[in-house]
Amino acid sequence: MSIKKDTFLKALQVVLCILFIDICIEAGGFIFNTFFILVINPVDANKFWAEVNLSELYNYNQSYFITVTSLMIIVALMRPVMFYIIAKIFHHKILNLLQPFNETVRHFILKTAYLALGIGFLSFWGAKYIQDLVNQGMQMPDLQHLRLGGADVWLFMAVILFGIAQIFKKGIEIQNENDLTV
Repeated sequence: MSIKKDTFLKALQVVLCILFIDICIEAGGFIFNTFFILVINPVDANKFWAEVNLSELYNYNQSYFITVTSLMIIVALMRPVMFYIIAKIFHHKILNLLQPFNETVRHFILKTAYLALGIGFLSFWGAKYIQDLVNQGMQMPDLQHLRLGGADVWLFMAVILFGIAQIFKKGIEIQNENDLTV
């Protein structure tokens, strides 16, 4: 049974590393392309990233372009930070199944919840900003292509994680009481 568990955890670590590298490349691509378009060659705004064409936005107003790309970059940077925190807890084997309720795990859950909340709010703000631009007549790529979609999912995840953190807080209190009585 232990071999299956260890194999599963190793496979999970490999998947986390692959996803981490993927979202780091995406965040780096957003940063590089924004810098490249703003400083070196604004003509390349039509091939910003994958299926994202921001040339019309760049030509319409550069400050709008900077705002949209800044939101994309911030969200894109927060996601690898979250994955790093998750990978770190598996790599350092902080999870103790004999005493699962401890402050380290609670802080991990809270950090993840705050990151999810930040991603959710920034994605929502970005989606609202893009919708305002579309209402002004701008032709904008889909929110999923801009990596600003799914704000409701991130906010829901944050709420769930905050609830789990409160459960862990109560579990720590009960576990401490049990340790004192024994």
